[in-house]
Amino acid sequence: MRAQYLHTNFNVSDLDKSLGFYQKALGLQETRRIHGPDGSFIIVFLGDGTTDALLELTWLNDHPQPYDLGECEFHIAYRVEDKAAAHALHEQMGCICFENTEMDLYFIQDPDGYWIEILDR
Repeated sequence: MRAQYLHTNFNVSDLDKSLGFYQKALGLQETRRIHGPDGSFIIVFLGDGTTDALLELTWLNDHPQPYDLGECEFHIAYRVEDKAAAHALHEQMGCICFENTEMDLYFIQDPDGYWIEILDR
């Protein structure tokens, strides 16, 4: 059997805020959007423009409370072309939540608390 990776889903509390974060922090762009026929949800897929992998953001109308992310022992990872420039941007945005200089990586945190690992090319 062969399987192809498609996407990762994050449920978000404020869709516009999350879309702005992912566009600014990682350069991701919306590729498509699905509206629930009854208005109960909106799903937005974001892509990097170079790979087929997508980040799916799901907003649920009936979920006003913050999401419980457990102990945040999961994350997604992105490679950046210029890690120093990315780090400077993320520092300016105030979204760096953890750095490991020995492993030459760091993590940013989105508005809902999800962690994203940033790696060098």
